[in-house]
Amino acid sequence: MKTRITELLGIQYPIVQGGMQNVGFAELAAAVSNAGGLGIITGLSQPTPEDLEKEIKRCREMTDKPFGVNLTILPTIKPVPYEEYARVICESGIKVVETAGRNPEPFLPVFNQYGVKVVHKCTSVRHALKAEKVGVAAVSVDGFECAGHPGEDDIPNLVLLPAAAAVLKIPMLASGGIGTGAQMAACMALGADGINMGTRFLATKEAPVHENIKRAIVEASELDTALVYRPLKNTARVYKNKIAQKVNEIEREQGANMQFELIRDMVAGVKGKVALTEGDIDYGVWTSGMVQGLIHSVPSCDELVREIIRECQDTIRNRMMAFLD
Repeated sequence: MKTRITELLGIQYPIVQGGMQNVGFAELAAAVSNAGGLGIITGLSQPTPEDLEKEIKRCREMTDKPFGVNLTILPTIKPVPYEEYARVICESGIKVVETAGRNPEPFLPVFNQYGVKVVHKCTSVRHALKAEKVGVAAVSVDGFECAGHPGEDDIPNLVLLPAAAAVLKIPMLASGGIGTGAQMAACMALGADGINMGTRFLATKEAPVHENIKRAIVEASELDTALVYRPLKNTARVYKNKIAQKVNEIEREQGANMQFELIRDMVAGVKGKVALTEGDIDYGVWTSGMVQGLIHSVPSCDELVREIIRECQDTIRNRMMAFLD
């Protein structure tokens, strides 16, 4: 399956595993890459740049295929040495970086120096155009359906993807709410060169999270997510558990007077990590997208990629072509 994304990233299929905090470890990244997609190690899931270097080496022991690293640049409770993480990425020989959050422009000189291709995740057409202007190799356009940070515009992919495709010249991944081959075909029809999936890869055998988390995703519907941090203009979509609902209650009560300090302890990243690893789905907040309503199984990454490609090709060859008869 050849697209501008497979050519750019050197992969067999135009499927990229999104960077997920406390999930994107070597096991999952290697499994996705071995299946023909592009696995992504989440850089900031590693406590230090030195730990990231070790994780990259560990992934190389599991796959000889290309894989990348995610570097998300967002406000954090503790300061993050982003420059040191970027240095490790470059000196470790990584050739693809997924950036997200703030403008990646300050990091482009060092990435360009080492021949690293930057794929920047954007939640709006204007941000995608800005990323193209500063020199990224591709963009991942993230619709409102996504897990994690959907931005503040609330534009779903049915509108966002063709709007972005109409003005961009660089390759574009479709991201957010995608978990089936039919959706992949739809994204390609709307102008995407490939897809980026996070939540769908979270519910796979190789995902390093507790089985309770995977079961919760399979049992959930598209209605079982919550938007938190909206009053703080830092919206995040998470699984609708007891903590997320309590955060929403506080946000409604406080309104324009909402302060992060009121929920800081509830949403601490360490609690979300415990939820993912120990299986107490209500212990902390953890991200999951609307696509969970379409997830009904926990396959291996290889099984998932093969099924998505098969369904995508079948949709294009049979379902779409049938309308031309």
